[in-house]
Amino acid sequence: MPREIALADALVPGILLVYAGCLLVLWVIDTIVGRYGLYRYVWHPSLFRVAVFFVLFGAAGLILYP
Repeated sequence: MPREIALADALVPGILLVYAGCLLVLWVIDTIVGRYGLYRYVWHPSLFRVAVFFVLFGAAGLILYP
C-alpha cells in the first residue's frame, strides 16, 4: 500500500483510507449494538465506542503497515 495517495492533486497519508474504513466498520458495529440493546451491559457507551475504534484502527494499521 502506498504511503501517500494523490487525492484531488493533494497528497494525503495512506492511513487516511484505513481511518475512514475503521469509521465505517465502527458505524456498523454501533448500529448493531444499539439495535439489539447491548449498550445496557456497557458501563460507559461513549468510552466503549472510542475504545472499539482504537482497537479497530490499531489492528488495521498494524496489519496493513507492518
